[in-house]
Amino acid sequence: MKLQDAVYNWLTIKVVAQARPDDTAAQETEQFFADLLREDHAIEQIAFTKEDDVYTVTCTANDESRTFRFPAELVEAMLDQINREPDKYANYE
Repeated sequence: MKLQDAVYNWLTIKVVAQARPDDTAAQETEQFFADLLREDHAIEQIAFTKEDDVYTVTCTANDESRTFRFPAELVEAMLDQINREPDKYANYE
């Protein structure tokens, strides 16, 4: 998986996990992608901001900083789907 794809996947589920702190599956999936970024791409630090309709992710690997930008509409698509049909996304512990 390319770094950009892994960062996008992490960001998408991170947004869901932050919006749904009691959602066990979202928390575990976010951890999976965070681990993947560390193990497969040597990501040491990662952070994001949202300004207007764009998410900006900055990450560091091997003392090199990388920045990615993603449209908010794409990043928030999963969360929007969950919010539209919450009965399909019940939390199972």
